[in-house]
Amino acid sequence: MDRRELAAFLRSRRERITPADVGLPAGPRRRTPGLRREEVAQLAYISTEYYTRLEQARAPRPSREVLAGLARALRLPDAERDHLHHLAGAPPLPPAGPSREVRQSILDLLHRLPQAAATVMSATLEVLAWNDLAAALMEDFSALPRRDRNLVRRVFLGPHSHGQRLYGVSDGDAFARNATRRLRAAAARYPDDPEVAELVGDLLAGSEEFTRLWESREVTPWSTLCKTFQHRLVGPVTVNCDVLDVTDRDQQVVIYTATPGSPSAEALQLLSVIGTQRMDVIG
Repeated sequence: MDRRELAAFLRSRRERITPADVGLPAGPRRRTPGLRREEVAQLAYISTEYYTRLEQARAPRPSREVLAGLARALRLPDAERDHLHHLAGAPPLPPAGPSREVRQSILDLLHRLPQAAATVMSATLEVLAWNDLAAALMEDFSALPRRDRNLVRRVFLGPHSHGQRLYGVSDGDAFARNATRRLRAAAARYPDDPEVAELVGDLLAGSEEFTRLWESREVTPWSTLCKTFQHRLVGPVTVNCDVLDVTDRDQQVVIYTATPGSPSAEALQLLSVIGTQRMDVIG
């Protein structure tokens, strides 16, 4: 525990927050910049005396519960929260399970790509967010229960239409192998997460193909640069695939684009107009 650095860090974070930031009145006689010590203590649910001793580098090592309260009270982003833990001699614990929280900036990015179909996937290939064109190209994820938004579950246990799996993609078998590899790696990163364990158990019980791939113990994924979707309304749509890693959340942004001027680009343009409506009932 680095008491001096911890004390200095707490003071610097306290002084940058205004009372208005945390819903407190400023008052007419406020002399200190930022929050008062007693205000931080109140927000962190600890005693003012103990917090004062922390800022004076005289306190014993704070517990993880106290550190969590301080991080919340001081509005620390992820990097600063981790730094606080390291200064206190209590390195942050790894997350119990894959993050399902998508940053607002990533959500905004999806909707700034009107000519691309884009999704955000978790470490276990659950579709966490999508834009309108992705819903039109694949399916309306908002109409599915969360359980059915997992693409590993869909590819092995989902419905197959006319022998086609997972939206009729041209690389369906390769995707199944790749998805199994990614899930095995994720299961090792989150060994205590019950949802990951349940997903793997369901797949082992319900799919001989998954069981065979799982038992190969391969964990190295590969990238797919191009694939073709067989869409029931506009026919084949060939797209380029680009994947952006969101490393701090263990997530991926998957972006599908068509070559400009190609028939697939025209098909995506039509889908952007159609959306998820059922054209088969028209006329």
